[in-house]
Amino acid sequence: MGSLTIAVIAGFTALAFAVYLIRNVMRQDQGSEVMQEIAKAIQEGSSAFLRREYLYITAFVIVIFAILWIFIDADVLNKMPVRSTSRDMPATALAYLVGAFGSGLTGLIGMNVAVRANVRTTAAAQSSLNAALRVAFSSGGVMGLSVVGIGILGIALMWWVWQDPAIIAGFGMGASSIALFARLGGGIFTKAADVGADLVGKIEQGIPEDDPRNPATIADNVGDNVGDVAGMGADLFESYVGSIIATIALATTVGVGGFLIGGNGRELSGTTIGGYDSNAVVLPFLISGIGIFASILGTFLVRTGEQANMSKLLWALRSGIFGAGALVLLGTGIAIAALDMSFNLFWVVVVGLVVGQVIGTATEWFTSYEYRWTRELAEQTNTGPATTIIGGMSLGMMSTLIPVVAIVVGIWMAFWLADLYGVALAAVGMLSTLGITLATDAYGPVADNAGGIAEQAKLDPEVRERTDALDSLGNTTAATGKGFAIGSAVLTSLALLAAYAAVVESASGGVAVVFDLREAPVLMGILIGSLMPFLFSAMSMGAVGRAAYSLVNEVRRQFREIPGIMEGTTKPDYARVVDMSTRGSLREMVLPGLLAMVAPIAVGAILGPAALGGLLVGSIGAGALLAITMANSGGAWDNAKKYIEAGHHGGKGSDAHKAAVVGDTVGDPFKDTSGPSLNILLKLMAIVSLVFAPLFI
Repeated sequence: MGSLTIAVIAGFTALAFAVYLIRNVMRQDQGSEVMQEIAKAIQEGSSAFLRREYLYITAFVIVIFAILWIFIDADVLNKMPVRSTSRDMPATALAYLVGAFGSGLTGLIGMNVAVRANVRTTAAAQSSLNAALRVAFSSGGVMGLSVVGIGILGIALMWWVWQDPAIIAGFGMGASSIALFARLGGGIFTKAADVGADLVGKIEQGIPEDDPRNPATIADNVGDNVGDVAGMGADLFESYVGSIIATIALATTVGVGGFLIGGNGRELSGTTIGGYDSNAVVLPFLISGIGIFASILGTFLVRTGEQANMSKLLWALRSGIFGAGALVLLGTGIAIAALDMSFNLFWVVVVGLVVGQVIGTATEWFTSYEYRWTRELAEQTNTGPATTIIGGMSLGMMSTLIPVVAIVVGIWMAFWLADLYGVALAAVGMLSTLGITLATDAYGPVADNAGGIAEQAKLDPEVRERTDALDSLGNTTAATGKGFAIGSAVLTSLALLAAYAAVVESASGGVAVVFDLREAPVLMGILIGSLMPFLFSAMSMGAVGRAAYSLVNEVRRQFREIPGIMEGTTKPDYARVVDMSTRGSLREMVLPGLLAMVAPIAVGAILGPAALGGLLVGSIGAGALLAITMANSGGAWDNAKKYIEAGHHGGKGSDAHKAAVVGDTVGDPFKDTSGPSLNILLKLMAIVSLVFAPLFI
């Protein structure tokens, strides 16, 4: 009970510090009236989108709530195992509702702060780079600490009330389903607007990025907030809670003789399983709580000098992340010693943090223009868009090598140290410092918006140079954040797969489910699971293409039919472009989102539990590789373009720059729509399988 109390205190501390950061951001200067007017348009567009998106999602939540109540809680098919709560109580459905609300709330908080921090970052950039970094990073810190604070409090509340891993899986399902729709809807909006702004504005009209004459420029800035802030917040909220839920599920279902075991089959001391507040159950809460305190302290280490280059900016953020990681290890070592648990579990947390850092560093290596991969890609733009696309795809595929090897080694070591429980706990360790790693990710869209405001307000070029430096760094940290999310998704999905197998065994009277590759249903499931990431990505990429098609035509129409736009004497119709992008993205997000929910239920019901296990295995393997490829290709294309815009290979307006813009346009839905949605897809299918597993017996 004491350890759970520490986790709850950590959650409230995270929210209190987030409030402190909000107050600190809101005290900053907002700049001139022109800057404030531009920022207000971005705020209004972002809020309008989120209101309409949440109305769509609310209808979906009501339907799923009813399904869970009827088939899981009321058990109309009489297939669910006996549990402590009454069948008249919709426990799983209520947990789903709380998880969905928490996921939506984190996105709402993060976006509302981001759309107010952007203009303040621009104003701060007029004085110094460090001042701008502090404002933007504080805004990202609000997102990070809100996610971990609401996440740990939500799971602790659900566990305290129900004390049943099957019920709190509903919380994770709620978080995952909302995250998928938020990522999809926001991602389709932002990339459709981005494509419309870049293709017509930069290439056809030859005007700079974020030029106020571009009808899509406000929609582009709105998209940064609804996709890269609200969507990302919901995404990593479900990653965070999913890792904790998977660990709790395994802590109550695996083990021998009442203890957890290591990979060699020997009992791990101090790891009794099955109790509400047993050591194995409370440890993930405790590690996550320690991570919150460490993240708060780490934020004070992030600062840079005025003449900082990309390398120095990266190290400014790394100092905070590394400092937080060191504090987590120190705190975890003390906690495990105090609980008199096997020190194998400390090394499991080390494995999780190291694997996460390896993935992050590898992502930086492949996507930052400080390193040769992206510079070589920029050089390929000299021969046109075709070689740019080929080079970016090759880079993305090659970039899977280090992360996948790191994940494989991490799984092997975690399993050897503490069996499947160790694999799940490694994911908890990897995400323990999410409070600060998400802050380094979420500040990027704020810096991007700040640059747009500087351009539209026609501020001194030095201001735009400072915001561009932060934006370029933000592209790299965003790719790093996606790498963390993908790595943790693989570990968490594997742990949820193990929990699914345990639930099926329990529901079938102790008969173990075997994923035998010689059995046709398992092979069928693996093939269907391998298909899912490609089908899902095709649908989401197609959605961006269709939404962008209508926006490109609208932007062209405004340039053609509204006189005075190019001369700057008439304002474009920004609101129409924002409205079109909103309607298109919300319409297009529905089908891919439903696919993720329906597919595992259909496979389980038609082909059986073994085939569903095969589906999860196939989706993990194919989904992880495709997600890494798409995220890193997109990040490299974007930074290759920024490298050219910094004055290399002819600079802005050159043929190389035009080729780079085409590459960046292709990469936009790769890195900000389909790629980041895939890790949610893996976990959502796994947790849906876990919740509905007894129905397939």
